[in-house]
Amino acid sequence: MTLPAFFARVPRLRLYDPLAEFLGAAEHGILDYGYEDAVKLAGHSCPTVASAYALGCQALTALYPGELPERGGVRIDFAQPLEEGVTGVTAAVLGLLSGAAQAGGFKGLAGRFVRRDLQHFAQEQPLALRFTRLDNGATVDAQADLSLVPPAAEMPALMGRCIRGEAAAAEQRLFGQLWQQRVERILLEHWDDPAVFRILPAN
Repeated sequence: MTLPAFFARVPRLRLYDPLAEFLGAAEHGILDYGYEDAVKLAGHSCPTVASAYALGCQALTALYPGELPERGGVRIDFAQPLEEGVTGVTAAVLGLLSGAAQAGGFKGLAGRFVRRDLQHFAQEQPLALRFTRLDNGATVDAQADLSLVPPAAEMPALMGRCIRGEAAAAEQRLFGQLWQQRVERILLEHWDDPAVFRILPAN
């Protein structure tokens, strides 16, 4: 399997998962996630997958200063309904990183390690996402503004040709290259850009 080289340069997220430790799935319950894991989950790499990965990494890190974030220890609220726009894709990526699941998630063992019903949608809140620690109630709000990282000027016309099946093989390759170049810019040039990725303590 060959993936774009820049995937390996995207910051990674290391977490502690008590369920993984309990079941012997990972030594000391330590799990390590990279952008390629989000891509494999979604089946593609796009600005939505990239921003969900970045917001998840940064919000979880902010919630657990000086320690490993606890996978399964966070509730995530979404301003948008699950069915709207790309909310479902974002929820899937955030579920991968955080362990927070919807109604079909893991029900737990004797009341421990519960993962289901930790994602809630159509919530009234200031930003697109709200992450809340279950142990102490600490909360951060998060949102991405990808309009600040626009696509190449030729992308709209090129994408239209590719979707309609009118593009030559070289144009199709160029489209893929330009698409991933934007993802690369989002993740590498703007990872620490607060104008693109807003992570704020909730009021």
